[in-house]
Amino acid sequence: QVQLVESGGGLVQAGDSLRLSCAASGRTFSSYGIGWFRQVPGKEREFVSGISWDGAKTFYSDSVKGRFTISRDNAKNTVYLQMDSLKPEDTAVYYCAADKSGWATPLVYYDYWGQGTQVTVSS
Repeated sequence: QVQLVESGGGLVQAGDSLRLSCAASGRTFSSYGIGWFRQVPGKEREFVSGISWDGAKTFYSDSVKGRFTISRDNAKNTVYLQMDSLKPEDTAVYYCAADKSGWATPLVYYDYWGQGTQVTVSS
């Protein structure tokens, strides 16, 4: 079992940066791929980024590529999402999720989810 807790959300202006953190419990964290998703009320949850268990592979949606950077520190059981050049359309609740297969691709099944953190970008 893995428990995930997101933090780092907040209210910022367009063009600003935020860094989200996903802290995990459990000794097997380093074997899980971790993905970041976001959801706006009334819309489906959207894949944002993913990182493989060893950090060797990363994935980004087209909408955030070049602006967001995902990384992980397995010694700290934490995955980060650095978000730069934020836009109002990035406003959403951001969730991290753990994938047992270790690959965190957009279409893989994610086994565990956090509660989410709100990101609001004003224009």
